[in-house]
Amino acid sequence: MKTLLVSAVVILGLMSTGVVLSAHHSWPVSYEKLVTVKGTVKEISWMNPHPMFTVDVKAADGRTETWTIGGPAINRMEANGWTATTVKVGDVMTGTGYQFMDGQKIIRLERVVLADGRELRVYGR
Repeated sequence: MKTLLVSAVVILGLMSTGVVLSAHHSWPVSYEKLVTVKGTVKEISWMNPHPMFTVDVKAADGRTETWTIGGPAINRMEANGWTATTVKVGDVMTGTGYQFMDGQKIIRLERVVLADGRELRVYGR
């Protein structure tokens, strides 16, 4: 009976680990070229798994486009000098990263240039 119980606990533990590991995903982006957008921060979601910045960007034709710029996990961003208040709603930021393959206006962030000229990276490169 004790062996059966231990086996059941081990199997459940392994199954739950698999669920957690499968929840992590890669970004569906094209790594062929970097995309840069500059705009005014409209909204910030500073939470895992990816802090996200919603930015209003003026397009070449003068229209305003809404882009979403996402970083890695918060602990990785903090290791590169970020805090929850590094960028605030109303700030102008220039984000460079890789855009979603399907053309959505979503970028996997690589680096940011803030309005004061500071450049921050998110992957330490």
